[in-house]
Amino acid sequence: MSIADRVRSDIEARIASGEWRPGHRIPFEHELVVQYGCARATVGKALTALVRAGLIERRRKAGSFVAHPHVHAAVLDIPDIGAAIAERTGSYRFELLSSRIASADGNMGDFAAGTRLRHLAGIHHGQTGPFAYEDRAINLDAVPLAGDADFSAEPPSSWLLDHVPWSEARHRISAVGASAEVSRRLDIPKGTPCLMVERWTWREKVPITFVCQTFRGDRYDLVANFAPGSR
Repeated sequence: MSIADRVRSDIEARIASGEWRPGHRIPFEHELVVQYGCARATVGKALTALVRAGLIERRRKAGSFVAHPHVHAAVLDIPDIGAAIAERTGSYRFELLSSRIASADGNMGDFAAGTRLRHLAGIHHGQTGPFAYEDRAINLDAVPLAGDADFSAEPPSSWLLDHVPWSEARHRISAVGASAEVSRRLDIPKGTPCLMVERWTWREKVPITFVCQTFRGDRYDLVANFAPGSR
């Protein structure tokens, strides 16, 4: 194993073990040069490889830091966001901010006026902090059990996947700047680039839920896999 490979392997091991958490500053290049008794170019090669692997990020004049992990979700699927965040960061929790029941008015999209809806707002947290702010409406006329569900104990996304089969879904994906509410909830400056995913689901033509999830752009990716001949 070359010295560059050893430097990279040692840093990878400390990140993987959790010894160096996201945001931790790794030793400066000159410190690694002394530690490994090698040329600065050798250390630079190892750090460049770690940057390309998404494990660290370099900040001008500040040094190199362990990168915050990205959560990947399939564009054409309905992912369990909680499971995805837990798998990638090591932990997950949903913070329920508000819950209320009200009738839909004429501005509620696919929900007919008068439909009983449970409106929920909450934050998806990973081990490294908040990932997404969620605003959701669930059709209680179609899913009455959702009226009594304890979404402070089980996230609505997981509950719906487990309890309500769906037959049709639609996504809309947008790049947005963080609103005042989102910036406060996700602890980011107003206007920070975010990824907004709006999702509608139906069961046999009956609308079940609409959700708008706004993700920190530095912690979330959408991924789609396609096979030859797919449409």
